[in-house]
Formats: sequence, structure tokens, C-alpha cells
Amino acid sequence: MAGDNIMNKDKEDMNGLGEPDKIIDMGDLDGNPIPADTDKQVEVPDFDLTDEEEELLKKKLEKLGMGSFLAVAQGSVQPPYMVVLTHNGGKEKEAPIVLVGKGITFDSGGISIKPSAAMDEMKYDMCGAATVLGLMKTVAESGIKKNVIGVVVTCENMPSGTATRPGDIVTSKSGRTIEILNTDAEGRLILCDALTYVERFKPKAVIDIATLTGACVIALGGVNTGLFSADDELASAITEAGQRSLDPAWRLPLEEEYQDLINSPFADVANVGGREAGSVTAACFLWRFAKSYPWAHLDIAGTAWLSGSKKNATGRPVPLLWEFVSEYKN
Repeated sequence: MAGDNIMNKDKEDMNGLGEPDKIIDMGDLDGNPIPADTDKQVEVPDFDLTDEEEELLKKKLEKLGMGSFLAVAQGSVQPPYMVVLTHNGGKEKEAPIVLVGKGITFDSGGISIKPSAAMDEMKYDMCGAATVLGLMKTVAESGIKKNVIGVVVTCENMPSGTATRPGDIVTSKSGRTIEILNTDAEGRLILCDALTYVERFKPKAVIDIATLTGACVIALGGVNTGLFSADDELASAITEAGQRSLDPAWRLPLEEEYQDLINSPFADVANVGGREAGSVTAACFLWRFAKSYPWAHLDIAGTAWLSGSKKNATGRPVPLLWEFVSEYKN
């Protein structure tokens, strides 16, 4: 292990990840369990852990202060993981591009349980993590002369006697307290701790990728990925990369005026607002944890997979991100 990384593979090891189609198809595994089947598709170390090792892993995350991430995972018998993938292709002190992927391997909604219709598709709630794995595979095989870091946070969101309850208040890695009003708004809870964690890399830019909100699906459908950023230059670079790669993203508003919708009387922030501007308030929540570097959020809830008779993962937005990583010079 390197530093506080829970798992770390350098670029020489990345060829063990398997073919990109296998990475995309991880979302199609039956039931999508984390440790039992994942290592058959992607070779990563120590996924089949003993009870003692799982407890050590949990303690490591506790030591890192990832209380928000652990709050989501505590309802499942499957342990949470954070995976850090590093490609050191650039100069030694060159600031890296960092990509953070949401990896909820099954999202029942937790105590705020989802309706049964189409719940089977919640195995695709790890497509942000799959995007990071697919992109890092491409980065490693290309030998691109840039420093790129991929971070995956992954767990299940399940109801149980140990699950987080609506109204619970947790402390994130940043030290901010979060009132969890809806346990089905869990992606932002695991991402916020990862966004704080990656500050240590002093990044050139950070992009998180997540199947985050149904509101984004309503707004943009399956054509454009939702793009949120307060950094105009970064947002323009991502938009242009999407146009060149035929993997488009559409920029949506990210403004401080929306923050009032997620204020809490009991904690620093609530994990949801009301029905208004749902995808915007989700991005605003993440923005609170990403003020120390150029940051963008990609909401891929509408573009990461197809539903109905064509049900399958799409592999988006790997083409957009590869184009971005290849061309970004800021």
C-alpha cells in the first residue's frame, strides 16, 4: 500500500485489468456482489478477504475519517472499498488529473427504499466506477505522458438493522457534518469523502463521474451527460471533448444561490433539498467538498446504461474523458 491508499496499482500492473468490454459488463453480473465475483472480471488484489482483513479495511477507512462513506456501507454485509489507480506518465512533480468514480454496486435505496419497478437496474449504479476503470485501462495502454489518478469508492446501499436511518447525522472526512434526510441520496455521501481525500494529490483538475440523480435523466434524457462546474475553462474543455468524441455533455447551472436548498438546522449540510432543481442541489452538495481545486461533476444517470429490451451499459463517458485527458493542457 502507498500512503493511505486502500488499494493501489501502478501503470505497469494495469494490463491485468482485462478487456474494456469486461469492465463495462461488470454491471451485468447477477446480483452484482462486490468481493465474490469482481475479481473474476478485473484483477485487483485482496478482494476475497477474510473477516479479519475486512475489519482491518474498515478500520483503515475509519482512520481516514471517511464517516460519510462508511455510513452508506454500514447496512450491507459486504465491505466498502476505496481503490486508487496511479499512472505516472508525466514529469515527477507535474500535477495530476484525478478522476473519481461512484461505485454503488447495488442501490436498494437503503431505509428510504426504492420502488420495485426497475430496481434490478440499480446494479448499474456503479457505472461511474466502471468508467474510471475503463479510462485508466486506456490511459495505461496508451502510455500517455501525463500523470493521471483514478479513485473508486465502492459499496452497497442496503436496508438492515445496522443501516443508516433518515435523520442521522454523520461527520465527513472534511469535518463537515451531514444530516442524512434520504438514504437513497447515497452517491453524494460516498463521493464527498473521496473528493476530500484527493486533495492530497494537489490535482490539476478533478472530475467526478456518477449515476447521481433521476432529475438529470428527466432534464437531459439519454443524449447528454449532465456537466456541472464553477470553472469555466474546465467546463469548456470537457464540453469540447464531448463534441469531438461524439459523447456529448451539457452544462447545467452551479450557483451559490442554490445552496440554501440544502441547508440544515442540525448539521452543516443536508444530503437532499426538496423536489426543486434536484440535479443542481446534488452538484452543489459535492461542490462544498471540492473548493480547493478545479472541479467538475458529470451526472451520467441518463447516459450510462440503456433500459428495457436494450438493457445494457453504454460505456459512456469513457470516450469523452479519454479525449479530455489526451488534450487537456491547463
